Amino acid sequence: MELELIYEDEHYVAINKPNGLLVHRTRIAEEKKEFALQLLRDQLGYRLYPLHRLDRGTSGVLLFSKSPEAAAPVVKAFEEQQTNKTYLAIVRGYTAEAETIDNPIKPDKDHKHKAPQDAVTHYSRLATVELPIPVGRYSTSRFSLVQVKPETGRMHQIRKHFAHIRHYIIGDKRHGDWRQNLMFLEELKSPYLLLHAAELQFWHPFLEKEVILQAQMPANMIRLCRQFGWQQVLEEQLYLPQPIPFG
Repeated sequence: MELELIYEDEHYVAINKPNGLLVHRTRIAEEKKEFALQLLRDQLGYRLYPLHRLDRGTSGVLLFSKSPEAAAPVVKAFEEQQTNKTYLAIVRGYTAEAETIDNPIKPDKDHKHKAPQDAVTHYSRLATVELPIPVGRYSTSRFSLVQVKPETGRMHQIRKHFAHIRHYIIGDKRHGDWRQNLMFLEELKSPYLLLHAAELQFWHPFLEKEVILQAQMPANMIRLCRQFGWQQVLEEQLYLPQPIPFG
C-alpha cells in the first residue's frame, strides 16, 4: 500500500490516512500487521515521529515529523489546543444548524479509574438528505453532513459527542447505531466510518507561519455525498477542489 502524501518539507510530512489503518502498533489491535507509521517509513526510507492520532476508522490528515526536535513544539501545540482541526462527518438525523457540545468524556474501559475529562466540540450542518429507505420504525431515513471542529482532543471525542446528542456517526461500530450502520452497508454498500479529518492548521516553528493541510475525502464518502446531492456544498466549502463528473 502506498500512502498519499499531502505535504512534505525538511521537517514534516503529512499523509491522507485511509479508513481502517492504525497510526502505530497498539496492544488493542495486536492482530494488525500494517500501520501508517511503518508503511510511511518504508515508503520514504527514514524514521518518522507521529505528532497526533486518528482513530483507525477515521480517514484524513495525519502529520509526522522527521526528528524529535521538530516533533516537540508541534506535540506541545496539540496538547495545548493550539492547532485547528476540521472534520467532516455523515450523521443520523437532522442536526441543529450549529451547536457546541460541552460534555465530559468518560475514559474507556481500560482506564476506568480516571475521572471524566472536559471535552468541547463545535459543529455546523452543511447539508441534509431524506432517503426513502426505512430504518427501524420509520418509513424514511434522514442524515446530515456536518463540519466538526473539536476544541479539545480526547480519545473518540467526536464519536462520543455525536452519540451523546443521538446523532450517531454512520459506520461507528462502537458508539453508533447498528441499524443505521447495517442499512448503509446493505443498501448503500458503505462499510466504513464516515468521519474524515479534512483539514489541519498548525504553526510551523521553522517556517514561522501557519500551515494549512487538506485531505480529500475517501472515494466511498465522495460517492455518498454525490449520491445525496451534496456535491455543490462541498465544492463551495473547498472540500472538493475538483468537480466530480456524474455517470
